[in-house]
Amino acid sequence: MQKKKFSITLAIFIGLVLGVIIGVFMPGRMDWLYTPLSVITSIYMSALRLMIYPLVFCSLVMGIVGIGNIASTGKVGGAALLWYVGTTAVASALGLVLPGILGLGKGTAIKMVEAEVEATQFSSLLDTVKTLIPSNPFASFTEGNMLQVLVFAIIIGLTCLAVKEKAKPVVDVCSSINDISIYIVGKVMLFTPLGVGCSIATVVYDNGIDTMIDLGAVLLTLYITMFVYAFIVYGGMVKWIAKMPALKFFKGVMPAAMNAFGTCSSSATIPLSMKCADENLEIPSEVTSLTLPLGATINMDAVSILMSFMITFFGNACGVSIPTTLMIVVLFSNVLLSIGTPGVPGGAIASFAALATIAGLPAGVLGVYISINTLCDMGATCVNVLGDLACSTVIGKTLKLKKAQ
Repeated sequence: MQKKKFSITLAIFIGLVLGVIIGVFMPGRMDWLYTPLSVITSIYMSALRLMIYPLVFCSLVMGIVGIGNIASTGKVGGAALLWYVGTTAVASALGLVLPGILGLGKGTAIKMVEAEVEATQFSSLLDTVKTLIPSNPFASFTEGNMLQVLVFAIIIGLTCLAVKEKAKPVVDVCSSINDISIYIVGKVMLFTPLGVGCSIATVVYDNGIDTMIDLGAVLLTLYITMFVYAFIVYGGMVKWIAKMPALKFFKGVMPAAMNAFGTCSSSATIPLSMKCADENLEIPSEVTSLTLPLGATINMDAVSILMSFMITFFGNACGVSIPTTLMIVVLFSNVLLSIGTPGVPGGAIASFAALATIAGLPAGVLGVYISINTLCDMGATCVNVLGDLACSTVIGKTLKLKKAQ
């Protein structure tokens, strides 16, 4: 009799459900559980991040070398960039229209909460462009600057193509590190249901059931909008362009999507996304090694929807009128601020602070937003990861790149 295959997707889903239940019943009854759950969450997140940068760097170098020529590398990168910019424009347009039609926040009373958070400055975009090429590549790894790591990997990969046989020792080292990273990630995956469950439990505990109920309507609307967007836009493009059944796509990427939902980190989900793309969708690593890290850095479709919803909600709740022209400025600013924003939990808080200032909202709304940021971020990160994988699927199936022999 054949042994039934272990379903990591089902295990992660069970972990999510149990985590929510524990988070709801923990306050006042099992407060002592919070500390061990937080410790497990921290260990799990650290284990996920352990191999992110070695994996991203080495897989990107191997991907470029595997493609075999500079022109094809530019073709993959250009197609990915076009995808992310195009879908962000669609998401921004949706966020511009829908919240106003729904009248989010009208009739809602907001209790202001003070919070000290430094708003992201627009000069940071210019600084990001000026520092794309790292003066100290090792610092890029230690500081977690994903854009600089990507640029450095592209430079090394293209150079390996240029010098050919002379680069073989470097390519061999990258190949070994890549294999080691994938092996470690595979082992960490076995603990994903536990890590995600503990993470969700602490999220529910920290925010409180009252906050979840009070803001449940706007959160429900936000989630419905983001996931309908994902099913229509991503599912549609995968079906009609990549010629892959949408059901197969969503089923194949579910482990990565659930991990992103539970951890609120698109960067930490990169290794799992690569595994799903390779094993479930059969997307060449030459494609995913470039599209997935790039997407985790600049793909902010769901964040565009999230920000437009929150700005409109708080504006109506505080009696601040935000004209369409100003909302366009806010959404355009959000796209600019998203470039270089780390794909980690809470990465959008500073951007929201800047956008709220542009929209003319009271400073006190930031504290309220922070209290629900994680709840919003869970869905947004999940949808962004779906977008990264949809992009990889479309490019992988349409460009027909062959792996190096």
